[in-house]
Amino acid sequence: MSVKQAVVLAGGLGTRLRPITHTIPKPMALVDGVPFLELLVKRMKRRGFDEAIMLIGHLGEQIHEHFGDGSKFGIRVKYSIEKDLLGTGGALKQAEPLLEDGFMVLYGDSYLPIEYAEPMAMFEKSGKTGLITVYSNNPRIARNNVALDDAGLVLNYRKKEESPGMSGVEAGVFFLRKDALAGCPTGKFSLEETVFPKLIKRGELLGWMTGARFWDIGTPEGLEEARGILHDAD
Repeated sequence: MSVKQAVVLAGGLGTRLRPITHTIPKPMALVDGVPFLELLVKRMKRRGFDEAIMLIGHLGEQIHEHFGDGSKFGIRVKYSIEKDLLGTGGALKQAEPLLEDGFMVLYGDSYLPIEYAEPMAMFEKSGKTGLITVYSNNPRIARNNVALDDAGLVLNYRKKEESPGMSGVEAGVFFLRKDALAGCPTGKFSLEETVFPKLIKRGELLGWMTGARFWDIGTPEGLEEARGILHDAD
């Protein structure tokens, strides 16, 4: 495995999970007494990642205090702190000096039960700039927002809307090369709405389809649902 660095988007306000997020950052919501983010970090470690970059903002000091330098979890942890909300793209751009040439990106409030090595292999073999995981949406859990061609290239992606020809849902795990951020300004912007469309236009964004559904703890209902399945997570 050559991609050894995982970047976690963990800086949002978590407004849909209030009142829990009045006092703790969303990724630190408890699942069976363990912070959700800790489950993600342990999973990364078990699958060969040796460094996690935490992009933190709202109440992020709690994440820093819990993980420290990562030594007690057997993985190196570094931090990029958002003083103002920067969006997924802006947060990643701010962390650019910490990024390796190739890295994995995870949402800090989402769990996708896949073996990361599988999409990683597709990403590395392709030489493309980016890859997103795509849930087949069977059974249907959300609106479709991704269209792929037969070779796995992303033809269309709209995070919040469904268009004709779409047949899957972006599933919250990405692989990117650092140069995906080239030319992006500092400040607030969305990875999904700014970077991905540029990659699609250039034929540089792949989609890896999976039948494994993702679990989102971003709402009280989602958190309860996740608590019901994550105690068996590996």
